[in-house]
Amino acid sequence: MLDGHALFTFLDLAGTFAFALSGAVAARERGLDWFGILVLAFTVACGGGVLRDLCIGAIPPAGLADWRYLATAIVAAVLTMASHGIVERLAHPVVLFDTLGLGLFAVTGAQKALLSGANGEVAVLMGMVTAVGGGVARDVLLNRVPVILQREIYASAALVGAAVATAGALLGLESPALTWCAVAACFALRMLSLRYRWNLPRFKRKPPPEAANSLLEGENRPDAGDSPGE
Repeated sequence: MLDGHALFTFLDLAGTFAFALSGAVAARERGLDWFGILVLAFTVACGGGVLRDLCIGAIPPAGLADWRYLATAIVAAVLTMASHGIVERLAHPVVLFDTLGLGLFAVTGAQKALLSGANGEVAVLMGMVTAVGGGVARDVLLNRVPVILQREIYASAALVGAAVATAGALLGLESPALTWCAVAACFALRMLSLRYRWNLPRFKRKPPPEAANSLLEGENRPDAGDSPGE
């Protein structure tokens, strides 16, 4: 049986693997070479944690100092390059571990920020950055609008998990049970949003000015309502 610390480490690395796999798949789909796939895999897996550590002054960042994170990202990248079929078979486990990783990264990010002396607001933000920073970096490198800004409850779930962990710590309720409750809150919100297709409200895209003017001109033409045969 795994003790609490070993289980936490295992799930943390499993989440790292899932994040790295998502980055490698995105890089492969965009036609990047093997080096690009490795870079994207590591960026998604460790980018958020590295950014957090730089913000709170924890040097060197854990993602660079601990060889296990780099090794996990490399394994995910190699699997993606070696066989797309293997990646497809891992689709469902990856979603599960990605969600677990989201909660774990959000909670541990917030806790590490508090240990560095940050206040509650900074801790919550650092927890969210840890969880979603790598994905944002991936989308920026691939020249697309970050997914977390467009749809799905993802960053919001990380924010909830980090907030629960931070509130408990500030109230003096720090314990392994609280940590797992915060992870569970993030995990449950994310999984329920996937199951029931919950999304935050979004605005419809407006047509560009040129298109809008063309539509108006077409409606105002005298023969706009005439059919071709008249």
